[in-house]
Amino acid sequence: MGLVASKAESSAPPPMPNFANLSAAAAQAIKDAAKQEQPNYLDLPPPVKYEDIQREVLMALKPDLFEGMRFEITKPLNQNFFLSHSLFMGNMELSTGGKQILKAPIGTYEFGANVVSEKFMMLGRVATDGRLSGRVKYDIRDWLGLKLHMQLSNDPGQSQVMVDTDVKGKDWNAQLKLGNPSFVGLNYFQSITPKLSAGGEFFWLQSNLKSGVGFALRHTDDKHVATMQVATTGILSLQYAHKVSDKITLATDFLWHWAAREATATVGYDCILRQCRLRGKVDTNGVVSAYVEERFSPGINFVLSAELDHAQGNSRFGFGVVAGE
Repeated sequence: MGLVASKAESSAPPPMPNFANLSAAAAQAIKDAAKQEQPNYLDLPPPVKYEDIQREVLMALKPDLFEGMRFEITKPLNQNFFLSHSLFMGNMELSTGGKQILKAPIGTYEFGANVVSEKFMMLGRVATDGRLSGRVKYDIRDWLGLKLHMQLSNDPGQSQVMVDTDVKGKDWNAQLKLGNPSFVGLNYFQSITPKLSAGGEFFWLQSNLKSGVGFALRHTDDKHVATMQVATTGILSLQYAHKVSDKITLATDFLWHWAAREATATVGYDCILRQCRLRGKVDTNGVVSAYVEERFSPGINFVLSAELDHAQGNSRFGFGVVAGE
């Protein structure tokens, strides 16, 4: 009897799972995930400035290309004061009104002084060709800052002065620009969601009786940045940068001048290696360029710049040394 009873007990089916508990746990998990994904629109992150919405794409597609030889050195005298020396020998391109480009040899030396602190920054440059430029940035408050840009030249009509007033909010920023000759500009940028921001700008140029209005969108994620800008001056700009890895970024740009019926598309890359940084691009106008920065030692970089314009048969090549951080 005991053996029969024990055999009957061992052959009994296992208890049924409690599906009610499983469904309740799954419902709670979905609810928690939806709660985490729902953004808090009262606590949005601050957006970038309107003038910086394309910075990731410009970093890859707009390197400082040059032709000739360039030598730059920055020497710190103390924690806040720096001196800089820049020597350039190369060619200056002169337009002839057609496809032919004339080049004239030039050489300039530029001396600069920089003062940097936590609340203000002053930069000054003077060159042998008579150009004098300066920039002053001062943070009056955490939410209010002033910037002064100045460029003086012996050439008539080339001297300019611009004053910027920057105002920062919790999830927005605005900027007022005043400059000569009779220039007024205003822009505003607002975070809409944690990843999407939008804004617009307006400018008025009294000397040319010209005005314009522009609108912009910027979407950011862990791996990409996408921007769009459209203006009443007849320009549409679409840009996209994708971060393939921590060291490689791919970027694209599409620029359409609908008034002139002209469009240009550009594809580029930005690779940061252990001792080198390589940037390059190619566009639909037949222009191919590359820019290489090789680090020889801490504070000393060797620079190579190359650009080939197949459509106009023009090429530019440059090399240089940049010393100092």
